[in-house]
Amino acid sequence: MSELLRVDNLSVYYGYVNALQNVSIHVNEGEIITLIGGNGAGKTTTLMSISNLVDKAEGRVTFRGEDITRKAPDKIVKMGISHVPEGRKIFPQLTVYENLVAGTFGKPGTTKERMNQLMEQNFVLFPRLKERAKQAGGSLSGGEQQMLAIARGLMMDPALIMLDEPSLGLAPIIVEEIFELILRIREGGTTVLLIEQNASMALSIADRGYVLETGKMTLTGTGAELAVNEDVKKAYLGA
Repeated sequence: MSELLRVDNLSVYYGYVNALQNVSIHVNEGEIITLIGGNGAGKTTTLMSISNLVDKAEGRVTFRGEDITRKAPDKIVKMGISHVPEGRKIFPQLTVYENLVAGTFGKPGTTKERMNQLMEQNFVLFPRLKERAKQAGGSLSGGEQQMLAIARGLMMDPALIMLDEPSLGLAPIIVEEIFELILRIREGGTTVLLIEQNASMALSIADRGYVLETGKMTLTGTGAELAVNEDVKKAYLGA
């Protein structure tokens, strides 16, 4: 299993606040990796640092062996990293179809034939979006908007998709559906880096996980190992 992404000794400051302190993670091709931790732990900052959306004080990020620490965010997308931010952030006035087409703008050079292939793959993965292809994105339910946000990220044809809190604010039955879709995305050949406050669900599908507390990496292990760790159970699993 070859290494896809590596983050070494990453530190980020927001003013005088040390948001991340010497955080290191790695992601291998074909894995689902999850970052868990409470609010303010630094999970979102980690993803934003990988995408170079925040300034790094220290550290190095490599993707497929290439240093992307200071690369522009649009260049990082073109290299094959798709970032689906917290809060969905779809285009509410555009139709579902138009939102998906907009996803290909992150990867210039996508032919119409390839775009149609990606569209069809997404409609197989998300049949509800096919049914609502002509509807405005803003008219969809919360769960459908989350599916649209993920599908738009997949339209970039990424090697790695980073998902920030995909289950936030969704009904339990929809949360289960989202996690089943994440497994199917991995089965389709896309590696997944997942941030989740629903630690139980995240660890149940993750190959490996990292625990962040106030900007520091405190634990790492397989999803199964972390799910039975007493400290993790007390802090994040309600045990």
